[in-house]
Amino acid sequence: MVFSTLISASDLAAHLKDANVIVCDCRHDLAHYELGRNAYAQAHIPGARFLHLDEDLSGPKTGINGRHPLPHPITFTLRLAALGIDNSKQVVAYDSSGGVYASRLWWMLRWVGHTNAAVLDGGIDAWVKAGKPVTTELLVIKPTTYNPNPSPQSAVSVNEVAANLDHKKLRILDARSPDRFRGENETLDPVAGHIPGALNRFFKSNLTDDGCFKPAATLKTEFASVLNEHAPASVVHQCGSGVTACHNLLAMEVAGLSGSRLFPGSWSEWVSDRKRPVVIGS
Repeated sequence: MVFSTLISASDLAAHLKDANVIVCDCRHDLAHYELGRNAYAQAHIPGARFLHLDEDLSGPKTGINGRHPLPHPITFTLRLAALGIDNSKQVVAYDSSGGVYASRLWWMLRWVGHTNAAVLDGGIDAWVKAGKPVTTELLVIKPTTYNPNPSPQSAVSVNEVAANLDHKKLRILDARSPDRFRGENETLDPVAGHIPGALNRFFKSNLTDDGCFKPAATLKTEFASVLNEHAPASVVHQCGSGVTACHNLLAMEVAGLSGSRLFPGSWSEWVSDRKRPVVIGS
């Protein structure tokens, strides 16, 4: 079994006991640091390991590198190895937020060269709705070795985004809500607005009412209308801190629009230097 974008609850259930399948619980709430860990303790998919957004999927903050900077790739792969994940494993990530935090892990796995990774479509809600089992049992995990094959070109630096203000070769796609994009109702970052020239695609637009991703053909049409025929390789995704942007990146991959990249520091890194320009309004 190899899944590289999404996996359904039924497909995961059919392979849950396969030795090469590792499930990762990525539930989180930005306003409640322990919510995901507590939810995991109360009930999780059998065999799942828990990864915390701030502790496992982010690195140290310096004040100028954003709210959820990437960890060093070696630090991340050591964590993978401690969780029993080696290069051969099929990883399945899930959350309870439409795939937001699971897609962060999915992208980070690709960032270190691990392409056999997928997000559980609909998350744990879809799993429970399908009548699949949950447990409170904790595994005894046998650590392994992970050999990273990093793909640095999958990430774009703040300097590259700044240079794009002049050469305009990149299409910056902002995953935040339209009001935050316009500079309204900003509560997470000290400066409101968006990067000059950025386009807006709210990550929640990728989902149907049941919290699953829209069909690939629908996503392809919708992204094409935003990107106006720009090649996927020219697209750079950003959001507030490099998390929900991964949701748009995953949606483009689902749509067959491969090759777009992530600006990990996103808006929170951009505004750490008040000399960088911002735009208010649409």
